[in-house]
Order: sequence, then C-alpha cells, then structure tokens
Amino acid sequence: MKIKIIAPGKLKESYIKEGTAEFLKRVQPYCPVEVVEIKPEQIYDESLIEKSLDIEAERILNCIKPESYVITLEINGKQLSSEEFAAKINDINHSGTGELVFVIGSSHGLSDKVSQRADFKLSFSKMTFLHEFARLILAEQIYRAFKIIKNEAYHK
Repeated sequence: MKIKIIAPGKLKESYIKEGTAEFLKRVQPYCPVEVVEIKPEQIYDESLIEKSLDIEAERILNCIKPESYVITLEINGKQLSSEEFAAKINDINHSGTGELVFVIGSSHGLSDKVSQRADFKLSFSKMTFLHEFARLILAEQIYRAFKIIKNEAYHK
C-alpha cells in the first residue's frame, strides 16, 4: 500500500518542515509516502469562502484515484487513539487497497465535495490546529501506527 498526503500549500516554518520530513523518512521502510501540496485559494472576501473551497476541492479530487481509500482530517471527524489509528491503517492495508489518501484542509476547512468523497473522517482533537501542525501530527501518527502494527518499540 502507498500513502498519499494531500495538503494545502508548502510548509513555511523550518522546525515543522524538519519534523515532518523526519517522520516521513522514518515511514519509508514500512511503505512509500507521497506528499502532494495543492495551491490554496487566497480568500479576500469572506462571502467567497465556499467558492474558494470548491476550487480547492477540484485540485484535491484530481489527485485522488477512484479506488483510493480517503481519510479526511476534519474537526467533526472521529477521534481515535494511536492504537485505533494503527488498526485502521492495518485494516485498510489488508483490504487490498493500493493507496491510502489523507486530505488536510486549508485554513477554512474542506469543501463538502471533498468531505463526501471521504471513506473515513478523522479528527485529531476538538481543537483547531494550523494545517502545518496537522501535517506534522499526521506524519508522526502514521509512523507511530506502523511501529504499533509491527509491534516495535516506540516512545510513549
């Protein structure tokens, strides 16, 4: 199985870039990971948020194969423990799915079109995080999941 992370924009802060890169490097022995950075829409008028999210949705959906399993990160998604997250990834891997796609929304979230494409909606917390933090947390949790799946030691 391959993992793809679709996220808005590039990481700007060096400490987030370095942390994310480190965890994605650690995942490589378990499975390949691709990060696709889509161009976020600039929103100058609050009344155009929905239209902007729909434009981003087209960019996101164009990166997803019809047969891919899609997990969106949404504040109203289901919260999982690290062990439950690992079990979810393991189940998806054993289902024969060739690609697992994680989608991180922009600062205004995700279009309903993307949310409707999701096979599973995941929330890290009821709190809102910068999308850059969400990418770092996701990378670390994917790595942790594989350590759990392989029954390998990892700090708690």
